[in-house]
Amino acid sequence: MPAGLAFEDFRPGDVAEYGDLVVDRADMLDFAREFDPQPMHVSEEAARGSMLGELIASGWYTAALLMRMNCDEFLLDARSLGSPGVDSLEWRAPVRAGDRLTVRREVLSARRVPGRPEAGLVKFRFDVVNQDGAVVMRQVSQKLIGRRAEAA
Repeated sequence: MPAGLAFEDFRPGDVAEYGDLVVDRADMLDFAREFDPQPMHVSEEAARGSMLGELIASGWYTAALLMRMNCDEFLLDARSLGSPGVDSLEWRAPVRAGDRLTVRREVLSARRVPGRPEAGLVKFRFDVVNQDGAVVMRQVSQKLIGRRAEAA
């Protein structure tokens, strides 16, 4: 098994803060045009007539940014074996071009997987936080993470 973060490195209650990503307007618009072309995500003029009255990022773009920050911070160095899915995803506040986003990650639980001695299942809560301290998105999801050989 490769070196890197293992199941044993994630303990319930552990909190980590990371990321420092500024939302780029051109990237935000490119993403929306390709994947979520709703008017409030692709047109300043159309957005003025929307509920918020201004151009905002697609929630799916925010989810993609979270994935990028997670990869940069720990997933690419973890013994990640995939994920059984996302338990919940909440878009709590709009994200705008120029916003500075960070992540607050909390380990909610970590348990062994019956029949899979080489892996454990870690449940995380990821809060995406803007420069004003507002949680703009919350995701709760689980990751299957390899255990250290000596522990398996």
